[in-house]
Amino acid sequence: MGFTIEDMRIVASSKYKMELVAGKNGWANSISWLLMVEDTTITDNFVGKELVVTTGLGFGTEEKLRELVKILDEHHCSGLIVNTGYYIKEIPESVLKAADECDLPLLTVPWEMSMADMIKDLTVRIFLQSQTDEQISSAFIKAIEHPQAQEEYRDDLSAAFDVDGKFQVAIFTTESLDTMDSMDRKRIGYRLQIYLENISHNAHFLYYNGYFLLIFNAVEESDRDWIIDGFLKRVRNRMPDREVYVGIGSPVYDAGNISISYRRAEYAARKAFDTGKPLVMFDELGLERLVYSLPDELLIKEMGENLLKPVIEYDKKHDSGLVETLKLYLEYNGSVNKMSAEMFIHKNTILYRMKKIKELTDFDPEDGKQRLEYYLATLLYERERIKNGAGES
Repeated sequence: MGFTIEDMRIVASSKYKMELVAGKNGWANSISWLLMVEDTTITDNFVGKELVVTTGLGFGTEEKLRELVKILDEHHCSGLIVNTGYYIKEIPESVLKAADECDLPLLTVPWEMSMADMIKDLTVRIFLQSQTDEQISSAFIKAIEHPQAQEEYRDDLSAAFDVDGKFQVAIFTTESLDTMDSMDRKRIGYRLQIYLENISHNAHFLYYNGYFLLIFNAVEESDRDWIIDGFLKRVRNRMPDREVYVGIGSPVYDAGNISISYRRAEYAARKAFDTGKPLVMFDELGLERLVYSLPDELLIKEMGENLLKPVIEYDKKHDSGLVETLKLYLEYNGSVNKMSAEMFIHKNTILYRMKKIKELTDFDPEDGKQRLEYYLATLLYERERIKNGAGES
């Protein structure tokens, strides 16, 4: 996850007398670059994850320093280091409070320390860690694409991860992610990474095949859920103009099985995007997991479309949602109340749709065999749509 605020503290706490005085929840923020800033003009060009250093020359008042914290938060920066003792004697309480509220790490280094030496030292460490991250990303991609060729990735991963332990892939996607400008994609990637609070060296974040991936290693289920839930809350609060969807694959053991978790996470992410749900976990898809794993694509297409053909054609002409209605009717055992709550439509609309389905097909809700056949058909049809790109970003 890059060179983080915590990594920097380990290096700089004694060497440069650095102290973390506010924004402690951002301790795992990774740093893309380190910049000396004495006015806010340069911040217009920030893309995210910058760590800002200031002597306070241009931020000598409490109001200006508090405004700097606000601007850095808006630009999704990693943190702020203030060189205290000359222009800024001590950090005002209101500034500390502002940093805590937005979880922006605020650190201090005393005036007698050489800022030039510190910046040079930390910049080299950031650069070296970024090279290591690129090597790790490459190794994970090889593990996904060529799982049998373990000699190509296992050694590179073993330096930072338990290659025999548990891995789990989470995929993050948003609209047009795979077609947007590389700088815009980098900016979004940096923001998402900043929102993944308390992720450090037990996970790795990368962009691959049109998605952002977070690969967990030896992370407990409760910690994973806490990380993802917190991430989704921060995304909603700080990126209200963009929907982000998460698909989580199955946990697997051994680096050689990462590709399995990835493929399942990809299916879950596509389903999340297609259904508009912020989070889909593959292991909670029930019978659909078996449908996902079927290898005979032609049989899947035939079974999914043939039985539902008149319903599918009616949907295409009228945009009526009959297939979705039938699927939920079978999932909820005919409970119109549950269907209405799930679909946000009136009960009478559901009853009308079910009447139309019965007119178009020979579906008999009292026939157990038919219920199973039609339910499998809706799952197969949905799988075909998702795997062929209906839920693509």
